[in-house]
Amino acid sequence: MFNDIGPLELLTIIVLAVLVFGPDKLPKVIQDVMRTIRKIREFSESAKADIRQELGPEFKDFEFEDLNPKTFIRKHLDSEDLGLKEIRNGFDLKKEMAEVTEAVQSYDTDGPSSSSTPSSSSSSSSSSSGGRIDMTKKPEEDDRPPFDADAT
Repeated sequence: MFNDIGPLELLTIIVLAVLVFGPDKLPKVIQDVMRTIRKIREFSESAKADIRQELGPEFKDFEFEDLNPKTFIRKHLDSEDLGLKEIRNGFDLKKEMAEVTEAVQSYDTDGPSSSSTPSSSSSSSSSSSGGRIDMTKKPEEDDRPPFDADAT
C-alpha cells in the first residue's frame, strides 16, 4: 500500500497527523481510517464476486488484473498456445541482415539487368552511371514542369 512513500515522507505524515489531530484524538482517527479502508475493500470484493457470478461459469478464471493492458499482453504473449517463443528463437536478426546486405551488394556489382538500352534523351547520364539514377545531382532546368500561376 505504501510502495511509493519513502521513510522521510511517512515520518512527515505522522508528524503532521500528530500536530493536526493531537495525540489524544490520533488513535480514534486511525481507527476510523482503518475501518473505512476495510469497508472499501469488502465492497470491492463483493462487487468482484457479483460480476463473476453474473458473467457465468465460462469466466470462472477471470481476473480483474487482466484488464490492465500491460498485464493482459504479458499474459497472452507468454502463453505457449501462440508459439511465439519458437518464432522468437527461430528468428536470427544477424542472419537476416547478412542475407539482405549480400543481396544488395550483389545487385550493386551486377547492376540492373534492364539497363542494356538506355533512352536517347539521357544516354550520356545513364551510361556514365551504369543505368542508375544519381540522386545527389540537381535536376536540370529542362526537367522542371512549366510554372502555371493559375493552377496554384
